[in-house]
Amino acid sequence: MAAVATRGSVGDPRSPRGAVGDPPSPRSAVGDPRFFARLDLNLLRVLVAIARFRSVTEAGRHLSLSQPATSNALARLREAFDDPLFVRAPGALMPTPLAARVAPIVARHLEELEAALGEPEAFDPASSTTEWRLSLSDLGEIVFLSAIVEAVRSDAPHTRVTNASVPVERVADALAHREIDLAVGIIDPKQRGLRSTILFRERYVALSRRDCPRAWRTRRGFTDAPLAVASPTATYHGEIAERVERLGRHSGIVVRARHFSTMPDLVARGELVAIVPEMFALMACERHGLAMWPIPVSTPRYDVCMVWHGALDTDASQQWLRERVLRAFVRADGR
Repeated sequence: MAAVATRGSVGDPRSPRGAVGDPPSPRSAVGDPRFFARLDLNLLRVLVAIARFRSVTEAGRHLSLSQPATSNALARLREAFDDPLFVRAPGALMPTPLAARVAPIVARHLEELEAALGEPEAFDPASSTTEWRLSLSDLGEIVFLSAIVEAVRSDAPHTRVTNASVPVERVADALAHREIDLAVGIIDPKQRGLRSTILFRERYVALSRRDCPRAWRTRRGFTDAPLAVASPTATYHGEIAERVERLGRHSGIVVRARHFSTMPDLVARGELVAIVPEMFALMACERHGLAMWPIPVSTPRYDVCMVWHGALDTDASQQWLRERVLRAFVRADGR
């Protein structure tokens, strides 16, 4: 059995703990609040291995370390804990009371950590009670939330879905702090750590009654059409009115609403043309019997993205959620 030949070993006359019967240190190193700041946590694997094999040589072989390297690690552990930790005995090293108390706890936590890192946690949607927290704009809630809920709860009936109120400028921070699982919208994911995928490309169209004057659909006649636009706070959509006015030299914006949800009713009740995203227009036409047609002036397309934090890339439950959201958008888009 290999002897532990270190400067702090029991039996070394230069060591302050040169005899088993020496009195303990008047102050425990572990009780020092700076203890964990100074402790090299890699050494804990050596502590566990020596406690298991009761031999520096065997512990080093198990850890693929040389005998001198393992002995040096033990010396550093003794210095950190201010305790011999292991003392010579016939045929083996024996743990001190401190080592006997600490080593099993450390071993258990190392095993749990290895298990957590070694095998990804399985996700069972049928039994999960997870609360999924999303961030959708007001428009996103109107158009997509029902499709997302259907896609999620059809296979995970015990889960819940919450659309959290997160300002667009706080989305990145909310994702980083796990306040939300993912966000859907016109989001530019340039912040470090974020991941994204484009769900679809969107454009603006005109929404009107079916019997609106045909001249409004021409470039010249469009300038005479009374327009309704929505300008939600702090979103890309808030710019559409200015773009229409600038591109079409249009001065006929007669209604500025805060939310898109009012647009179908405004159009159905009066001779107005609403400027809305195409997917919203498709839904409005189906539900309210309205007409949708291309705006006769140039307007930009934009990308609608799903954004999440990179720390959740490999999480099984989050992968499942993202796949379901993608599935919902494929069905909802249909283009």
